[in-house]
Amino acid sequence: MTAVRRVLLPSPRSFCAGVERAIEIVERLLERHGPPVYVRNQIVHNAHVVADLESRGAVFVGELDEVPEHALVVFSAHGVAPAVEAEAARRGLDAVDATCPLVAKVHAEAKRAADAGDTVLLIGHEGHEEVVGTMGVAPGRTVLVPSAAAAASVRVEDEERVTYLSQTTLSVAEVEDIAAALRQRFPHVRGQGAEDICYATSNRQAAVAAVVGEADLVLVVGSANSSNSNRLVELAAANGVAAHLVEDAAAVDPSWLEGAAVVAVTAGASAPPRLVDEVVAVIAAAGPIEVVERPVAEETQEFLLPQRLRGS
Repeated sequence: MTAVRRVLLPSPRSFCAGVERAIEIVERLLERHGPPVYVRNQIVHNAHVVADLESRGAVFVGELDEVPEHALVVFSAHGVAPAVEAEAARRGLDAVDATCPLVAKVHAEAKRAADAGDTVLLIGHEGHEEVVGTMGVAPGRTVLVPSAAAAASVRVEDEERVTYLSQTTLSVAEVEDIAAALRQRFPHVRGQGAEDICYATSNRQAAVAAVVGEADLVLVVGSANSSNSNRLVELAAANGVAAHLVEDAAAVDPSWLEGAAVVAVTAGASAPPRLVDEVVAVIAAAGPIEVVERPVAEETQEFLLPQRLRGS
């Protein structure tokens, strides 16, 4: 008799409210204005989402100089620096901001701290679009701190006027580690631990943490440039469990399933839910499975669309 493989589905997983809002903004603009709708950078970090919107007339660009003057352009969920907003206004672009409200909150905190005379220490990964945008809020007063080692050596103008903030998609443990190093380095530093990490990121990490002890294998559905998806893989691996980031079902290597009696399947906040279903179907094709939902939190958060897009 063939053994039944257990497939654990920790939740929350897949889309969060900020991602759903950003995608809906592009969809509604396409419905109301028709293509092309230009989008600066990927609207969210998922190749399937981008390909789907491209098929409907969205045009993704790296910089605003690729957008014709007076055209419609959307700023991605990761946020942009004020200089980008100013450039859009100067060129007469019809800009719609799809920045996640939780990223916008960090921008507001950075501006408030810098305006008060503090140096802003931003915990984050260099080059990530969210970090680039937040650094641009107060470029003369913001310093990136990518690690605890960097925290121990960072220099500021006034050691009693320091605030730290963080990228919203990091691991809770990573931020707490770097924040502890900053508190040791600057006893007067202001900050809120890992509270800048968005609820969706921390919930998905907690959901994986709740099942990783039972799993022989963890599969995380997400794109390679998705920060929060990568943190889920790292969390599982740190617990000694084989873990892989997969773009979709086609990326699942059948050899990974050999000897894996319990497989946990989750997805980063920018991955469509259907991709999880397709990965489960691939596992089922390898033999009988029992699917077990493992909820650890319920997400009821909703974010309003921009005023111009509300209503039918």
